[in-house]
Amino acid sequence: MIANLLEPTPLPVTVRANRVAVGSPLYNEILEFLYDEAEMLDNVRLGEWAELLAPDIEYNVPLRLTKPMRQQGGTVIRTVQHMHDNHASLMLRVRRITDTRSAWGEDPPSRTRRMVSNVRVYKTDKPDEYKVQSYLMLTRSRFDFDYFDLLPCDRHDVLRRQGGSFQLARREVIIDQSVIGTPNLGIFL
Repeated sequence: MIANLLEPTPLPVTVRANRVAVGSPLYNEILEFLYDEAEMLDNVRLGEWAELLAPDIEYNVPLRLTKPMRQQGGTVIRTVQHMHDNHASLMLRVRRITDTRSAWGEDPPSRTRRMVSNVRVYKTDKPDEYKVQSYLMLTRSRFDFDYFDLLPCDRHDVLRRQGGSFQLARREVIIDQSVIGTPNLGIFL
């Protein structure tokens, strides 16, 4: 029963026939949304980023395991997660970083750079929602260290058109590494 509480809502299925053409106006609009979101997060404009989140958002970063080739379907464990957030918990995390002095893991803030690529957009059964798959390469440096963390990820989003723009309604981030070398995940992917 508790496993059901931890299991995120399934993402919409990917139907190749519903793929939005690269370069189309809709594709470009979604691509600009992803680029603008990355810029907000890289520049620690978390208040602005929070405005992009749908009230019913699910934000999940499940655990990754290393398994033999014949068991590749079981490498992502969704009942054990690095992050399992909804709108309220995301707002608490944003406020903790921006409005308190208790976010020691991000004070001073990490210097991050998010490179978003391999963006594929699909229409879903809901006319105002789109499934967006993308790769994220995140670099993160801390303090005056001469090294940085590298987090390659596979992201699965649901974007919902709300008025003249989009809201992030669902995000699942699959980190490529099973052992994450960064000291904490006090950042958003």
